[in-house]
Amino acid sequence: MPPTLILVRHAQARHNALKDFTLPDPDLTEMGHGQCADLRASLIENPIVQKAELIVVSPLRRTIQTAFRSVDWLMDKGIRVEADADWQENSAKPCDTGSSVDRLKEEFPTVNFSKVDPIFPDKTSPAASQYHFTKKAILARAQIALKKLYDRPEKVIVVVSHSAFLRLAVSGYWYFNADYRIFDFAPMIGPDDYYRLQQHESTREKGGGLGRSWIDPIVLGSELPVEDPDAEGNKLGRDY
Repeated sequence: MPPTLILVRHAQARHNALKDFTLPDPDLTEMGHGQCADLRASLIENPIVQKAELIVVSPLRRTIQTAFRSVDWLMDKGIRVEADADWQENSAKPCDTGSSVDRLKEEFPTVNFSKVDPIFPDKTSPAASQYHFTKKAILARAQIALKKLYDRPEKVIVVVSHSAFLRLAVSGYWYFNADYRIFDFAPMIGPDDYYRLQQHESTREKGGGLGRSWIDPIVLGSELPVEDPDAEGNKLGRDY
């Protein structure tokens, strides 16, 4: 039976507060640290989260920092933390592009980075086509990410990721900073079916585990660019 997923958006980072998307791989803000305290209190009281057997993080600093400040109590019980580049944010802006794995290993030595795609943090070269900022690439990456979790032996998995990727490619719901939602995998209709998620009523009805996110669902893939807005000759601009 596939696992239950706890999908968490990172707490407020510097680029969120300053609206400056040129900041490379930004840290959490002081407000973000406070949001993590609220998130931690909610997660630690949730009986489903208490059964978590794995923590997966996007290999960006703000997601890893959020994990260490909200599910540290799971780590204290020996639950592993694995970084996976498939859960990184959609765009190739500096704020959404990660640091080198060597640097991250030094800063977060207890995180397992061994399975991070060697192409990371590249998101723009031809070799990094899986991470390009296009609708086709992002939706395909979400399916890869979900498939890997679907096949895991753990029964409950916490994933700390990003708003746009979770909203537009994975689940079709809004995530405000440091909020979370709980999902099960929908039944597979056939071998060629897409991996789809069904949200628990406990987080759907009130807009996330902390009730801070909008309730209305959104169509997967909407707002995603058909072409990379940064591609040479593309005049669409980058309003994402």
